[in-house]
Amino acid sequence: MSAMSKTLTQTITPELRKWIVDQAQAGHSPETVLKSMMASGWREDVAVEAMETTLKAHLETESQAQGLPAGTPVPEPLISDSPLGIDCGDRWVEVAFSMFSPRVVVFNSVLSEEECDELIALADPKMKRSLTVDNKTGGEELNADRTSDGMFFQRGENPLVARIEQRLAKLVNWPLENGEGLQILHYKPGAQYKPHYDYFDPAQPGTPTILKRGGQRVGTIVMYLNSPEKGGGTTFPDVHLEVAPKRAVLSFSATTAPTPAPRACTAAHP
Repeated sequence: MSAMSKTLTQTITPELRKWIVDQAQAGHSPETVLKSMMASGWREDVAVEAMETTLKAHLETESQAQGLPAGTPVPEPLISDSPLGIDCGDRWVEVAFSMFSPRVVVFNSVLSEEECDELIALADPKMKRSLTVDNKTGGEELNADRTSDGMFFQRGENPLVARIEQRLAKLVNWPLENGEGLQILHYKPGAQYKPHYDYFDPAQPGTPTILKRGGQRVGTIVMYLNSPEKGGGTTFPDVHLEVAPKRAVLSFSATTAPTPAPRACTAAHP
């Protein structure tokens, strides 16, 4: 793979866009292309913008040529100008960490101590062994890769849930009605969810049934309600990133192109 020469103005030129498309068609990952550009002197923000806009336009052109529907917006926190936080209406949420490729953003102080306690108390009587989606049928099944306990709240089930859902919708700039209900998970010592993708693979036979029920997953929000002494973090193994499970911290990850969906896993140490 060739490398682009450094420019003084850092302009996204037609030649750069062609080079990015050529690299993608040659099978190079977005991470590899980004590293190559930065090694050649491109600023990270310019490189990321060039990749995102170029690959998005290229994918839309290819999709239209194949008769596929045009792309649609996906969840994305409004932090392109690097703010210290986001006003979510009822709460100021701090930006702690932002990764562009894959897209992962970590926020502090998303919930209050009282909200964490109340969510735990409301969920505790309803906890059962967590299930996973059966890709073959579109139903649910017990899976040895996932050994947590869990439950779902209905959307807007109570004032607390409704308030948090409104806050999260504002945080990731996504319609409230397009989100799933809040799921509460409890990882006992030794429990885990092995590396997995959160989106539904279109190639699996059960996916059409799943999509009819609730649509495709285009982003994942993980909030931590407790701070364990050790273990319990969410790991993105492909990029060697682990988000520590600090109470009231939230991690958002996008699961759509132009960057590959990040695999994630969660584990609690015995």
